[in-house]
Amino acid sequence: MSQIQQFRKELENEAVITRKMLSIVPNDKYDWRPHPKSMPISQLTTHIAELPTWIGMVLNTAELDFAVNAYNPKKISDTNTLVDYFETCLKDGREALAAGKEETLAENWTLRNGEQIYSTDPKLDVIRMVFNQITHHRAQLGVYLRLLDIPIPGSYGPSADEMSF
Repeated sequence: MSQIQQFRKELENEAVITRKMLSIVPNDKYDWRPHPKSMPISQLTTHIAELPTWIGMVLNTAELDFAVNAYNPKKISDTNTLVDYFETCLKDGREALAAGKEETLAENWTLRNGEQIYSTDPKLDVIRMVFNQITHHRAQLGVYLRLLDIPIPGSYGPSADEMSF
């Protein structure tokens, strides 16, 4: 199996889990945050939903420079819109991987803010980081939901909320 094929399989597996998590965010909690230094749920969930679009960005560019590409996330404040946005972003990620070329994965990709370089890594590693970011932020959302006393769905097996002890 090629690396692109592996990424395609992983994207589909992660999409199932991500969709479950995003679909249970309560509409009345989009401004909630567990701590003043934490993102509100709206910002966190929007970021989770948009992460599949990073796949195409990485495959089709050499860098992201925040100095010339300001980050302006979509404003979302309800769960139906959030899930629809995720599906749109997921479609983008799927299409990027379908068109992706294995030989480009060794090319370097840079994340920067003007002259300040945050990282330069092979595209393969950056796409792996995208998947890690999805998992990381989804777990963060799980903590938010737990603090709101919302039952958490299982990710790679049943959650404590789905188990009977």
